[in-house]
Amino acid sequence: MYDNAMTKGERRIALVLAGVFSSRMLGLFMILPVFTLYAEALRGYTLTLAGLAIGIYGLTQALLQIPMGLLSDHIGRKPVIVAGLLVFALGSIIAAASDSIWWVILGRALQGAGAIASAVLALAADLTREEHRLKVMALIGISIGLSFALAMVIGPLLHGWFGVPGIFWSTAALAALAIGLVWRAVPRPVSVRFHRDTEVEPASLGKVLRDTQLLRVNAGIFILHLLLMANFVVVPGLLENRFGLPGASHWQVYLPVLLLSMLVIMPFIFLAEKKRMVKQILVFAVGLMLAVQAGLAAGIDSMAGMVFVLWLFFVAFNLLEASLPSLVAKLAPATRKGTAMGAYTTAQFLGVFVGGAAGGWLADHYTLTSLFQFNMGLAGIWLLLVLSMHQPPYYSSQLLNVGSLDEQQAEELVGKLSAVPGVIEAIIVAEEGVAYLKVDKPKLDQSALFAYSVTAQS
Repeated sequence: MYDNAMTKGERRIALVLAGVFSSRMLGLFMILPVFTLYAEALRGYTLTLAGLAIGIYGLTQALLQIPMGLLSDHIGRKPVIVAGLLVFALGSIIAAASDSIWWVILGRALQGAGAIASAVLALAADLTREEHRLKVMALIGISIGLSFALAMVIGPLLHGWFGVPGIFWSTAALAALAIGLVWRAVPRPVSVRFHRDTEVEPASLGKVLRDTQLLRVNAGIFILHLLLMANFVVVPGLLENRFGLPGASHWQVYLPVLLLSMLVIMPFIFLAEKKRMVKQILVFAVGLMLAVQAGLAAGIDSMAGMVFVLWLFFVAFNLLEASLPSLVAKLAPATRKGTAMGAYTTAQFLGVFVGGAAGGWLADHYTLTSLFQFNMGLAGIWLLLVLSMHQPPYYSSQLLNVGSLDEQQAEELVGKLSAVPGVIEAIIVAEEGVAYLKVDKPKLDQSALFAYSVTAQS
């Protein structure tokens, strides 16, 4: 019989690793809604450098996340994760103790250099069964989204209580807590091996980067996070200086705006997946982002208008942030999903860096209108890329532990798996004992498929 339940141990591992992942992301994002207000008091301040401080972690994260994942294949997951968290904590302490913008930039760069994302996902893969891997990754993904929303609310609150240095000290404390969780609450894997669904295979990177449909998605996540950072170089100043809302009170805007945006996007996510309207929803969301940037470029002259535009921004942002990763899973070949996600995440963090640096420079050397017009141009390019993309296939990735097989047995099993209703594509990597599948979920006979799993047979 098909067993759809994770074990108690798998659920605990998923929750702990989601907590480790999200606590780090919480620390990175908490300064976003308030940093430029604080940075004005730092020695050497310019808005250009403040934008660089906000986004520099994206550059070091992008450069190191794949190498750190590969390193974890050789020396183990937990040592890499703990070392990364220590580097993150060191960066937080340097930023907290600094009165110079340049030292804060260094601290933020070190925060990004503690690039543990790939190692955390690989550890989750080591410790969970293939049949439940997608649930674990989905839980981690949800925790990242929640950590961003919490950061936008908690950041201004902590700023009001302790100032931005207090936020940096809090992130160092979160890193210490995460180290304790990894060391004490996460078991050491019995074996460490390469997982094609979560890790980057260097030999496949070229093929992934030449896929024009995946490139559209990578360009999209790059632009999305560029727009996020570029906007939030200047939005805190607009709320405080133009509309008279102190930085410590900005949470009063972000809390209702984020909650309402999350409620609004639920029907769109349903339409995208259940009614197979992914491309149409993407066109709508990118068009909405373009309209938001146009509204900001035209000028907002009331607090109510600013709140409304921020709500529209987060509707578009949250909808796109939820939709784009699933699009990678739909478009990527079954055995290259990890590589495709690695390229996607690298593009995301490069967007963070460019958005912070370019947003600060444009606002510093030109005008806010110029910045928002620049953002409009990028959103317009993205809209053209989405309009020209193919309608994506509505298939999901799934894994099956098929045990030790020789090449002939693997070839025979591929034929049997391909005959299961709802299985579109089946590839078995014999030396791994794993079947990589593309499935049409509404039509999939899970019981018939799971009968070929060694988990079901044991």
